[in-house]
Amino acid sequence: MHGFVYQASPARIVFGSGTLKRLPAEAEKLGLRRLLVLTTPGQAGQGRAVAELLGPAAAGVFAGAVMHTPVSVTRKALAIAGELEADGLVAIGGGSTTGLGKAIALRTGLPQIVLPTTYAGSEMTPILGETADGVKKTQSSAKILPGTVIYDVELTLSLPPAISAVSGVNAIAHAAEALYARDGNPIVALMAEEGIRALGRALPQIVEAPQDRSARSDALYGAWLCGMCLGAVGMALHHKLCHTLGGSFDLPHAETHTIVLPHALAYNAPAAPQAMARIAAALGSDDALAGLDDLLERLQVKRGLKQVGMPADGIDRAADLAIANPYWNPRVVERAPLREVIRRAYAGEPPRADL
Repeated sequence: MHGFVYQASPARIVFGSGTLKRLPAEAEKLGLRRLLVLTTPGQAGQGRAVAELLGPAAAGVFAGAVMHTPVSVTRKALAIAGELEADGLVAIGGGSTTGLGKAIALRTGLPQIVLPTTYAGSEMTPILGETADGVKKTQSSAKILPGTVIYDVELTLSLPPAISAVSGVNAIAHAAEALYARDGNPIVALMAEEGIRALGRALPQIVEAPQDRSARSDALYGAWLCGMCLGAVGMALHHKLCHTLGGSFDLPHAETHTIVLPHALAYNAPAAPQAMARIAAALGSDDALAGLDDLLERLQVKRGLKQVGMPADGIDRAADLAIANPYWNPRVVERAPLREVIRRAYAGEPPRADL
């Protein structure tokens, strides 16, 4: 056993079915009386329903959250929060809405309550990724971490199977990289393997039967564990590359993670054999790459970046951006093999550990 440091997340977690109804009590516990409800345009109806549930404690609804947390959108939301004299935030949705809540909290210190409707996991992290001028930058701060997260399985039942699949693989990516993190520890490793196992079991069932509450519960449980991993240790090549691709080419977040993950793991596999063994075991396979490839085939997800809007002439630009700022990775990041990772991900080829 190697030496390690472990610090538990201070967030309060409420998990179950029908837990949305506990929102007013959780807000009261925090002493909040003027909550701004945040959501995307597509989930504005859910935002209004949450405001109705809060009653007098709801100050208003901002339904303008979008992917990659553009600073321009954050400024609009900040202005509304100020006008309404909001004393707290309720974010209902996936990573886009959670990201907006984090961006506002970072600038104002307002407490956050998050109601996840996807498997993104960002609600469990003190990390914020913001986009400005076509570049996505990340930062970490205690003010970014939501204080209360209410997981309600019922809120995930309407998530379409295709989105459920890529959102779940996005969560698996958090756990996979946590298994070879520089600051990893035994507790995070246990959560990572269990999170991958739960999602690997649940996601194919959700694709076949979207209303399967048992599968939905397993997936949300797995997503929580994977989110805990993301918030507890540093990430590496996969997340760096996905942030570069998403911020520079405005690619869909979960789909990009899903496409890149097998190729990023292929790059790191020679330098992280123990992590690969645990990923393989969690997926019920003898080989991590084969097990992940099989899962992605069963989920019928898109496999190429060209399918989600990346231009062919962006491969070299992405490679340049991804190595512009040195960062830790279990294997040294070199441009030539990294470019090949991006090319394979662009083309949608199967993962191969020959980089």
